Amino acid sequence: MIKIKEAVIVEGKYDKIKLSNILDAFIIETNGFQIYKDKARKDFIKHLADEQGIIVLTDSDHSGFQLRNYISMGIPKDKIKHLYIPDVYGKEKRKAEPSKEGKIGVEGIDDQILIKLFENANVEFIEAENKELLTNYDLFAAGISGGLNSKEKRKRLLKKLNLPEFLSTNSLLTYLNSFVSKKDFFELADTL
Repeated sequence: MIKIKEAVIVEGKYDKIKLSNILDAFIIETNGFQIYKDKARKDFIKHLADEQGIIVLTDSDHSGFQLRNYISMGIPKDKIKHLYIPDVYGKEKRKAEPSKEGKIGVEGIDDQILIKLFENANVEFIEAENKELLTNYDLFAAGISGGLNSKEKRKRLLKKLNLPEFLSTNSLLTYLNSFVSKKDFFELADTL
């Protein structure tokens, strides 16, 4: 598994699932063109770019390039990297028919091609730490998920960390494991 510093921006959940199998990184979905209406998500991507840098990996079709250009607006060139998948024609396994342009997207590209893209890119690799990772149970124990008032407590935590409300519990967990120690998390959770 490749551990990188930068956050990775992809189009959809299947792209995120695919990359999660080969990357140890914070991965954010644009939800396709929904990002045009989602100012909070766009602002969060800008925040991530400032904080740690971002890598944009979209499909190689017209829509992917359109999203890539939109995401890039307003982000300094030294805070954003672009990775491009090669044009491979065919269809993803989960789809009944190929895309309009007939190209396979991020979710359908071979793992080895994706690994090579990241290895050949100028990304910031991180040594694997012997850090105790937070789990879903830790979020439950801290009252952030699965409890009576957990939704409100999670909102307060997101606000305190300057994170958008749309972050799912799993995305929050990934973020916390990237930036917060277990000890610091529980100390923070006690203040909510």
